[in-house]
Amino acid sequence: MLQRIFVTGATFFCLQLSGFAQQTATSVALDTTAATAPTEEPKATTVISGFADSYYRYDMAKTPFNNRTSFTNSHNSFELGMISAKVDQTFGHAAMTADLGFGRRAEEFSYADGNTRFIIKQLFLSYSFKHDIKVTAGSWATHVGYELVDAYANRNYSMSYMFSYGPFFHTGVKVEKTFGKVGIMAGIANPTDLKSATLSNKYGIGQVSYGSSDGKFKSFLNFQGGKPVDSTRYTQADLVMTYAFTDKFSLGYNGTVANYQQKELEGDGFGEASHWWGSALYVNVNPSSWLGLTLRSEYFSDRKQFNIYAAQPEGGSVFANTLSLNLSKDHITLIPEIRLDTATKDGFFADKDGNGTKSALSFLCAAIYKF
Repeated sequence: MLQRIFVTGATFFCLQLSGFAQQTATSVALDTTAATAPTEEPKATTVISGFADSYYRYDMAKTPFNNRTSFTNSHNSFELGMISAKVDQTFGHAAMTADLGFGRRAEEFSYADGNTRFIIKQLFLSYSFKHDIKVTAGSWATHVGYELVDAYANRNYSMSYMFSYGPFFHTGVKVEKTFGKVGIMAGIANPTDLKSATLSNKYGIGQVSYGSSDGKFKSFLNFQGGKPVDSTRYTQADLVMTYAFTDKFSLGYNGTVANYQQKELEGDGFGEASHWWGSALYVNVNPSSWLGLTLRSEYFSDRKQFNIYAAQPEGGSVFANTLSLNLSKDHITLIPEIRLDTATKDGFFADKDGNGTKSALSFLCAAIYKF
């Protein structure tokens, strides 16, 4: 009986030892496998998006020449805007954006690139380092201003004077850094709207941004400036602010001032600056998920005859009010719009008889498909 107990106990011990050895061997094998397994490489993430837009515009004076802003220079005509395709790809810390456009809107956006309706709107590469630092090189839409070139991104279809006479895009290199709610960007770029500028001096660009913790308030202080040639100097400062009171009501503001100086014939100094400035308020109301309403009121001053009054005997200003509905269903948005521009000087606009007048009234309806 004692022998049986001893033998059974010995057998049990042997089995336990054998099991322990097997478990240990398995654990070692697993640990070895884990130690020698290759690190999984990051996978590329690709997002494809785009839009297409068209519009019809009617000027009450029956002329397209009363339109003094971008992309809507027509009268009593059904017009094609632009079809755009954009590819964003991220691989680890690296990213690439390629944004192509085809159409009249694309051609006017890239007016300095030659007479073609197929253009590269944006093409840039970026790399994100530690400590929230990102470096970007290529060509990208400007950081200056409230409005954007893509029609779906604006609640008014016609553009403001500040957008039309400010920069459209920059080509160069920039560095971005975030400090909590504050962001800083600084860069070097070709002169405004030039993708190629072999002999030109370079511009400095910059931005300081801030966003509240609840996301309701955002502000952007923007800058660009430099010497397109040694005898001229150009600077522009721009402020954008938005505040969402509720999901149904928000305000936007854009103010900008640009200075252009010519070097004096004698000495190394620059003469008095020719400048233009503008200020616009955007009132956005969303009664429902499919209905939006935006009123844009803009004052644009060109008393030094640098932009819109360059061909006029005297400088002046324009007060433009644009009321737009946004009717959205699925991927389509319709924008019926009425616009009244009033100038301080006679002759800036024309009436239906071809005589000079101070005001211009127009209607348009745009359709935008976003995918």
